Amino acid sequence: MWWKNATVYQIYPASFKDSNGDGIGDIPGIHSQLDYIQSLGVDAIWLCPIYDSPQHDMGYDVSNYEAIYPPYGTVEDVEKLIAACHARGLRILMDLVVNHTSDEHAWFQESRSSLSSPKRDWYIWRPPRLDAAGQRRPPNNWRSCFGGSAWAWDEATGEYYLHLFAAQQPDLNWENPATRAAIYAAALEFWLRKGIDGFRVDTANTYSKHTSFPDAPVSNPAHEYQYASPLFCNGPRIHDYLREMAAILKKYNAMTVGELPLTPNPADVLAYVSAQESQLDMVFQFDIVELGTGPDMRYHTTPRNWTLPDLKARVQATQALMDGTTDGWSTAFLENHDQGRSISRWGCETTPSLWSASAKLLCILVTTLSGTLFLYQGQEIGMVNAPLSWDIDTEYKDVESKNYYAFVRASSSSSSSSSALAAAKSALQHLARDHARLPMQWDGTPHAGFTVPDATPWMRAHDNHPDINVKRQTLDAHSVLSFWKKMLSIRKAYPDVFARGVFAHVDPEDERLFMFEKRGEGRRVLVVLNFRDEVQEVRLEGLLGGRYELLVSNNVEIGEGEGMSMHVLQPYEARVYLV
Repeated sequence: MWWKNATVYQIYPASFKDSNGDGIGDIPGIHSQLDYIQSLGVDAIWLCPIYDSPQHDMGYDVSNYEAIYPPYGTVEDVEKLIAACHARGLRILMDLVVNHTSDEHAWFQESRSSLSSPKRDWYIWRPPRLDAAGQRRPPNNWRSCFGGSAWAWDEATGEYYLHLFAAQQPDLNWENPATRAAIYAAALEFWLRKGIDGFRVDTANTYSKHTSFPDAPVSNPAHEYQYASPLFCNGPRIHDYLREMAAILKKYNAMTVGELPLTPNPADVLAYVSAQESQLDMVFQFDIVELGTGPDMRYHTTPRNWTLPDLKARVQATQALMDGTTDGWSTAFLENHDQGRSISRWGCETTPSLWSASAKLLCILVTTLSGTLFLYQGQEIGMVNAPLSWDIDTEYKDVESKNYYAFVRASSSSSSSSSALAAAKSALQHLARDHARLPMQWDGTPHAGFTVPDATPWMRAHDNHPDINVKRQTLDAHSVLSFWKKMLSIRKAYPDVFARGVFAHVDPEDERLFMFEKRGEGRRVLVVLNFRDEVQEVRLEGLLGGRYELLVSNNVEIGEGEGMSMHVLQPYEARVYLV
């Protein structure tokens, strides 16, 4: 199983590299940077959706699984990319988006054409219900993940269709065997036959809904539509569907990693990733990346409202499946296309030295955890969130960000509007998906080298790109980029303690230091992380025992193996000892 000691590099195609000067990243642009990707020491790449799409949700609204979004390139471009990856020993994964399609997909166009359409039952349609005044209402009170009702009215046929996300993303009806067969043929086997090595499975636990579609409990009486995720996640037939899909993937020896939101119970996670269950090879657990988000609405929160013990508990939750007592497997990650940048959330951006130290500390944290490691583009050079000064209306592009900001604007009274919008902007600047989608920072030229200087990029490059970029860091042996390469090499050299080791806390309630052990085959490592921007004292003698070596530190002022103070950690200092 190659993926158990692997690092996967995630690519957001629109923002990675533009090869033709139209301001949008593309497949040939990715192809042109394979040497750079390989130099990192990763084993595979994962492409966010590249299928043809009207782009209401950046490609997660697929209009044709067997075609490519024209600004990204062609099917032939993808075939060339697959061949080039394999020639370099890299594997390639695609995003599998099959909870829903675009409303422009031919399947949905036929489904909505009439009540008697042969494909009517390929999507989830329901008649309206009437309120006490006889007014038409949606079939239930579910709130879409992007806000508003999860149901959209279709005037032509007089029914509502379900959309857990945007109204342009109608949910497929997985209860219909014909629908599932069409999904497997178009979205899976078409690409597997071309040599794709696996899939990241989008919203892998939402395909089975409770078909009675009951109202969600009223958790917020002030809102018409309610949080309903427990009613559409982990539904009654989800494991049957995934097992059926896995049987097809097995024929091609394809790997899967499922997105698994709203599944906090380890026993429930194990039901998806147990080798015996034959469903998914691994999943993305959301425990860490949901730290600090709002309980009802993701952005209804304040930045940095977390404690270090909170983070420790969430890290422990992601490691529990790999404690040696189960046959399950999971992942290690801090960033992806749906999250704010990890340094902005848990590190420090205020000064260059603290930015660098905290970037390397977070690198040590995630590379020493068990599971398959996922690295998001730009994370390896320490990219951070867009500044608070950027205007939400003009600079933020994501449908979720725009919908939330519009919701706050519409629902605030005139007297509270200014403060409510300021709070919303602060939360979005901390957590919005837009931050991960800023152009990759290749160099200090206009638009960060993402596209040609006279182009208009689809998103603005970060203002800090002259200081934080690949070209500059490639020339610096002490850069964040150089440190990531070093840590990936170390991780690969010690798979028994890093990728497969058993995680154990050291003082989980300590609010200054995060220390943990990883136990492998006859050896262990001790990881020591100072999450504060001030010097901390620590005594390690009792934890290290008699024989040990300093495997790595992010403190460039000291040489590894000598000159170490056993009792003092500099701000955001991190160390890994091999015992």
